[in-house]
Amino acid sequence: MTRQYDAVIIGGGHNGLVCAFYLARTGLSVRIVERRDVVGGAAVTEEFHPGFRNSVASYTVSLLQPRVIADMRLVDHGYRVIERPISNFLPQPDGGYLKLGGGLERTQAEFRKFSTRDAEALPAYYDALEGVAEVLRDLALKTPPNMGDGLRSLLAGAAQGWGLSRLSLEAKRHVLDLFTKSATSFLDQWFESEPVKAAFGFDAVVGNYASPDTPGSAYVLLHHVFGEVNGKKGAWGHCVGGMGTITQIMAKVCTEAGVEISLESPVDQVLVDGDKVAGVRLTSGEEIMAKRVIANVGPKLLYGQMLAEEHQPEDFRRAMKGFKAGGGTFRMNLALSELPRFTALPEPGEHHSSGIIIAPTLDYMDKAFLDAKAHGWSKAPIVEMLIPSTVDDSLAPVGQHVASLFCQQFAPELPDGRDWDDEEGAAADTIVDTVEAHAPGFRKSILGRQVLSPKGLYRKFGLVGGDIFHGHMSLDQLWSARPVLGHGAYRGPVKGLYMCGSGTHPGGGVTGAPGHNCAREVIADGGSFKRFR
Repeated sequence: MTRQYDAVIIGGGHNGLVCAFYLARTGLSVRIVERRDVVGGAAVTEEFHPGFRNSVASYTVSLLQPRVIADMRLVDHGYRVIERPISNFLPQPDGGYLKLGGGLERTQAEFRKFSTRDAEALPAYYDALEGVAEVLRDLALKTPPNMGDGLRSLLAGAAQGWGLSRLSLEAKRHVLDLFTKSATSFLDQWFESEPVKAAFGFDAVVGNYASPDTPGSAYVLLHHVFGEVNGKKGAWGHCVGGMGTITQIMAKVCTEAGVEISLESPVDQVLVDGDKVAGVRLTSGEEIMAKRVIANVGPKLLYGQMLAEEHQPEDFRRAMKGFKAGGGTFRMNLALSELPRFTALPEPGEHHSSGIIIAPTLDYMDKAFLDAKAHGWSKAPIVEMLIPSTVDDSLAPVGQHVASLFCQQFAPELPDGRDWDDEEGAAADTIVDTVEAHAPGFRKSILGRQVLSPKGLYRKFGLVGGDIFHGHMSLDQLWSARPVLGHGAYRGPVKGLYMCGSGTHPGGGVTGAPGHNCAREVIADGGSFKRFR
C-alpha cells in the first residue's frame, strides 16, 4: 500500500531542511526529495581537488537566523562560526589599500587615508543603515500580507508597517532612498572618496546582475547588513568545516525528528488532483503521494518545469513570466600552494582572513556590468576572494590553502548564441589575471581549480541563470510581491502547494527564514496540528 505523507519537500537545501524540521516537530510526516547525492543545496562542502575541500557555492555566514540556530540546536551538534578579524580588504591600483571593519575607530582611521570628511560621516552612516535594518530584521520572520485577502491582508500590512511608521522622518527618508535609489546615488550622499564608496558599494552588486548605478541597487547593499555572527550584528564569518557543516547538521536534526530524506531523487512533475496537489512524480517514474507539496526550488524552476501550465491561472502565468532571475555570478574554488602576496600587503596578515575585494571604484563595477552586457563577461571582473583555510585547517594540507572566488559580472546567458561550456575556461583565466594584477605570482600558486559559470551553477544546483537569490532582489520582487503579488505568503496557485525557498520573503542568502515562515503557514492551514512555536 502506498504511503501518503503529510508533506513532501522538493529540494534538500537549507530552507527545505529548516521547513522539514518545524513540520516534523509538530507531528507531520515529512519526506524530502533531493536531486543530488548530498543534502544542502548550494550550502555544501566538497573535495574539489585531492586533499582540498571548500564550500562550493555559498561560502560565508551571517544571515542565518538566530531563532533557527537555537530551535534546531545547531551549536549543540557542532555548529561553530569564526568571525572575520576585519570585514574587507580592498587593494587599490596605485598600490594602496583600504581595510573595512575591526571596530568604528579602526575603520575611521582607514578612511582618513582617503578623506577626513568620510571618516567623520561614518558613524551617522552606520546609524542610518542599522536603524532601517533593525526594522527589516523584525519583518524577516513574519509572513507578508497576501494582497487580495481583504481585511486580513490590510490588518497584517498595518501591523507590519507599524515599525516603519515609528521611524523618524530622517529614517523614513533613508528607507525611501534604500528601496528606490541606485547604490551610487545613495553613497554619493554620504561619501566623497571613491575607495570608500567602493567598500560599501560592493555589497550592492553581490549576486545582482546590475550596475551600482541601477535604480534599486541600494537595497541589495542593505540586505547584506541584516545578519550577525555570534551575536554581533553586521558581522560575517566562516563556519568550521565549510557551509556543508551547517546543512549536514540540519539533516541530522531533521532525521532525528522523523523526517525521511531521499537522495538522487529528482522531481519531474508536481501531481495535481482536481484543484489540489496530490504529490510528486520523480524522473524515475516513482510517485510520492502527499497532502502538501513544498518547493524549495526557485520559482522559475517550479513554475517553468515542474507544475504544468494547465494548473496555473492565466494571470499567474503572465506574472511569473515577468519574474526576473539571473545573478551574473561566476564561482571558482582554488587549491593554492601558498597565500597570495598582494603588492599592497605582501606578508601574511589579517587581510588574508577577510573578504578580499578587487573592485576599487563604483565606476569599475559599472564598467564590469556594461562589459558583461556587451560581451558576455567583464574584461576586469569584480572579484571577492576568501581564504577560509587561514582559520580552518581542516580544508587543506598543512601549509597550503583553499580560496573561494565569488565573481561578477558574467551574463546569465552569453550573447550571439555562445555557450558557457565553451567559454568558461577563458572567463576563469580572466578572473585569475585580475587577481594576478594585484598579487604577482598568484597564478603559479594554483594547484587545481573548480569552475562554475552561471550555466554550471544551474546544472549543479538548479540556480536559474546562476542566481544565488532564486530571483532578483528588486523592489517589484520583495515582501508581498515575492515571487509575485498575491502569492507572497508562501502559498502557490494550487491548494496544498507551498514555496519555502529564497524566491520567497525575505529573499536570498543562507537565512533559514523562508523555511521557518513557510512551515508556520503550513501548520496554520492544517488547523488540527500543534501550534507552531
